[in-house]
Amino acid sequence: DIEKKTSFESSQEVISYLQQGNDQFVNNIINTGDVSQEKRTSTAQNGQHPYATIVTCSDSRVPAEHIFNAGIGELFVIRTAGNVIGDHELGSIEYGAEHLNTKLVVVLGHTQCGAVDAALNSENHGYIKTITDKILSCVPQNCDPREAEKLNVQNSINDILKSDIMTELVNTDKTRVVGAIYDIQTGKVSFME
Repeated sequence: DIEKKTSFESSQEVISYLQQGNDQFVNNIINTGDVSQEKRTSTAQNGQHPYATIVTCSDSRVPAEHIFNAGIGELFVIRTAGNVIGDHELGSIEYGAEHLNTKLVVVLGHTQCGAVDAALNSENHGYIKTITDKILSCVPQNCDPREAEKLNVQNSINDILKSDIMTELVNTDKTRVVGAIYDIQTGKVSFME
């Protein structure tokens, strides 16, 4: 078991803690994240104090809190198909980093991403096309799907860093933005550093 922490000195300490939680998930250890009535009451009365902002895909196979063995109030999670970044997502990320003081922003892509597959292999229409066009903006033709997933994560990181607020927070070491890929079969998260 990992000791549950509530405060962290650095973004690297947060990454290590997330990796420990992911190791427990991979090894089929029951999520020890606190979801008790006491925790619900505490966060209702005292607010939320997450240590990380996680930007991930809406895919139902990517349960961020479970992947990192987290409970209520630990992660500020933003989900959107293909983990793409638009104005609403960026505003949410800024809120997590600036107002909730998360020391780490993780763009968490995943294997077998349907949005990436749709961008690479389908003719899309409607608002879905806005997502697939965003993905295609950073992916070369005939790209390997695994490479496309990584390029898509990096593109989202680049979009986050277009924010003056996020750039300032990164430059003053108040937060850090990193990418990671979640393997939906093994459960393993690999950070892209």
